[in-house]
This record gives sequence, structure tokens and C-alpha cells, in this order.
Amino acid sequence: MPSQPNPNPKQGRAESAGLFGGAALLVVAGTVLAWQFVQPAPPSRITIAAGGESGAYYRYAQQYRDILARSGITLDVLVTNGSVENLALLAGAAGAADVALIQGGVADEAQRKGLSGLGSLFYEPVWLLGPKGRPEVPLNARGGQRIGIGPEESGTRFVALKMLGDNGIGPDNAVLVGEAMDQAAARLAASDLDLLFAIGAADSPLLKELALNGKVQVLDLPRAAAYARRDPTLTELTLPEGTLNLALNIPERDIRLVAVTANLVARPDLHPALIGLLLRAAAEVHGKGGPFAKPDAFPSPLHTDFPLAPDAARYYKNGPPFLQRYLPFWAANLIDRLKVMLLPLIGLLIPLVKVMPPVYRWRIRSRIVRWYRELQRIDLELELSSGDPQALQSLAKRLAEMESEAARVEVPLSYTDQLYNLRLHMRLIAEKLERLETGADDAVDARDPGTGCEAV
Repeated sequence: MPSQPNPNPKQGRAESAGLFGGAALLVVAGTVLAWQFVQPAPPSRITIAAGGESGAYYRYAQQYRDILARSGITLDVLVTNGSVENLALLAGAAGAADVALIQGGVADEAQRKGLSGLGSLFYEPVWLLGPKGRPEVPLNARGGQRIGIGPEESGTRFVALKMLGDNGIGPDNAVLVGEAMDQAAARLAASDLDLLFAIGAADSPLLKELALNGKVQVLDLPRAAAYARRDPTLTELTLPEGTLNLALNIPERDIRLVAVTANLVARPDLHPALIGLLLRAAAEVHGKGGPFAKPDAFPSPLHTDFPLAPDAARYYKNGPPFLQRYLPFWAANLIDRLKVMLLPLIGLLIPLVKVMPPVYRWRIRSRIVRWYRELQRIDLELELSSGDPQALQSLAKRLAEMESEAARVEVPLSYTDQLYNLRLHMRLIAEKLERLETGADDAVDARDPGTGCEAV
């Protein structure tokens, strides 16, 4: 006898759990695999090497700190002697600083290659300051004078020594004083220095104090164009008359200057999300313009000594990242990190969404359709039974068992119509079998009980 389906009442639930559980397991495996490619979250604390507490670098770094705090990033500001020390802190193996403000022209070729530039921030004029009333002479005529060149490891000292060296002035024919700027400024006001080099923005508090001091004057640099031609890190600028103070008309005439640019520089492993955040802070601080730059001229990818970081280049080309324009930093960064994981997951979910419903329907229908195979066998055997009472009785038993088991089949409500169609078809076959059984009984009754022959 052919084997009959033998359903388990719990089989439907097990099949559904296996089907959807397998799909869920596939999604989880895809998630775990994609997670390996998700970039780590940016650190919540970074360090910037600035400069002396009285300098512009330190003041700007404090403004960056306040702006980054709005996005939940803590910026620690290191007090240093200036650009040379900042460069050492940034390029050192210990990684004492993550970001630094570095004056243009200070780094050598090897140092430039090992760091990432985020752009230039503002012009830093090289101010030549002297005692009021003394005649102005060019740098090549400063032999034998006392000249303030800035403290050790400062960018001012680096530029001053280079400019003096190009004019034949050095420690062998002049007195070069390397003191802190506030001490050198006091000596200049007391006429204890003949010349002081100072590098800083026009709004530097120290510069304003010196410019307004009646004992100090801002000196002209007659050959500014020549310095700029000889050194590509220098830019020729002009300070118009009265720019520093209109009421006192300081300076009293147009002053020719050269300037370096302040660079925002980072370690190459700085998290990309922080690059855009730092540049947005720089734009807020330096984008308003000033005596030497129009609004929105800085920060800029131009005039920087260091190779521009790819994320910084994208910032200058496209502006802030799209998500950071409309979302808080933490939310924008989270979505930006997870998109690496979401894209392959979406690619996995789309075919699953298309395949799962047909597979589910097929599995549910299979619980019903398989009974039709057995029902078809019974129907065929009925046709071939020739009214044999024993065969009909056996088929009736099998059909009764099928009806009993089919009544215990579990399907979702949306498929009950198909289940009841099956039971209706079973009932039709049962009625057919009953008619055959009745016909067989009538044939037996029509035979002669004694002879086994039909009555005449």
C-alpha cells in the first residue's frame, strides 16, 4: 500500500520558524560581515598644538575649542613656543598633538610628506617694528644693531633668521635677541632694541598694543616684492594708511609687508569626520575676512605647505558633508559610518523580500497539495477495483484516515479556503466510494444464496 502523508501538528510552526529563522540568520551573518568594514567612531577628545598664551594661535585655538564643544568634541589646547615646536609635537612618534597651527615655510620636505594639510587659515604679516623717530634703514644695513628675532622654536625666529641671512646679517655682525615677544616688546618700547620681528595677524593683541604705543612705529619693507619672488612661502601685502587705527592714523602711510600663511595641519590618521568639523570651525573663525583678506577667502586650499588631505579637498570642492549640514554631528557621523553596512544589507534584503513570500506560499500550499497525490491514488484504485468489496473496504479505511489527519493540518487563516477545498474533494471521493460499495452489496444480494448463481 502506498505510504500516506503523516503530518505532525507542530510541523507547520517548525517549517515557518525554519524558513524565517534561516532568513534572519542570513541577515545577521551579513550584518556581522559588513560590520567589519564600518569605520570606528571618531574620538571625542583631540589635542591641538597652538602657541604662546599671548599669541593669535592660542586665541584662535580657544575659539576652535568652543565651537567643537557644541558637537560634543573636546579640544585640548597645548601652550607651546610656536610653529617649530608645534611641528615637532605633531610629527613625533609619541603623537602628542593630533592637530597643529603651523606657520608656512617652517617644515622641511620630509616633514611635509608625513603630515596632512587641512588648508591655510589667514595671512600672518611679518611686522618690522622699531623705536619711534629713528631713521628707517633696509635690512642689509642693520649690521651691528640689536635685533629681536623671537624665542627658540618659534616661527618668527625661523623667518627672521632667513630674511636676515639673505641680507648678510647674522650673529657675527649683529646682536640677535631671542626672547619671548612680550619681553622683547618691552625692550623695544624702552629703545633697548633697534628692530623687532613679529609675526601675527593684524588683530593680535600684542601688535595692537605696540602699534598704539607712541614709542614704537611700524616700519616699511621697501623690497617686499623681491622677498616674495625669492621665497614662495611669502606673499607681498600692503597695509593701507590708518588701517590699525583711523583716529590716530596708524600707520601714517601705506606700509609694504610680506606675509606667511598659518596652516592647519593634522596627523594622517586623524578621523575623517573630524576634518570637516575642524574646517567648519575654521570657516566660522576666519571666514569673516580682515585687513588682508576678503570674506570667505579663508580657510583655503591655497598657500598651504602640506599635501592636502583627501577629505579636506572634498570639503573645499563640495562644502560640508551633506548629512552634517542638516543633522547633529553625532547623528550625521553615525549614519555616515553605517551606510557602509547598510548598502550591502539592502542588497541582501531586496532579494530576500522578493523570494520569501513565494517560498512561504509554496511551503504552506505543500501541506495541502501533498494530500491530493494520495487522493488521486485512491481515485485511480477505485476505478480499477471492479467493485471488489475487500478492496473498497481497504480504500474506505485509508480515506477515513486521510480525512482525520487532514482535519489536523495547521495553515494560516488566509489559506483555509484551500484546506477546505481539499476536505471537500475528500468528501466527494468518499461519496463515490460509498456508491461503489452500495452497488457491490446490491450485486451480492441479487445472487442465489444456495447456488451462488443469479436468480432467473
